[in-house]
Amino acid sequence: MAEDDGFEKRLRQARARQGMDPKPGLNGPLPSSNWGVGFRAGVEVVSALIVGVAIGWFLDRWLGTWPWLFLLFFVFGSVAGVMNVFRLFNPRNAAKK
Repeated sequence: MAEDDGFEKRLRQARARQGMDPKPGLNGPLPSSNWGVGFRAGVEVVSALIVGVAIGWFLDRWLGTWPWLFLLFFVFGSVAGVMNVFRLFNPRNAAKK
């Protein structure tokens, strides 16, 4: 047991030195560089938007309701992307989990 405690202590120290101190939450820790944070926020928005547009486009093709579901899911994807970025930067979410 004493060896496990030493390993855990060294692991925490190594993670702290490298800036990889794990923070609780669904999104995980933020990247340490400004480029990393910007890239992650951009990926969150773009991926949610692509998923929303794809769902709307496929439903419109299937149901023949062009462009209404496409536009609706475009808005849903946009809102989901903004909410993801908000959750990424909101410090209260990390404290709750």
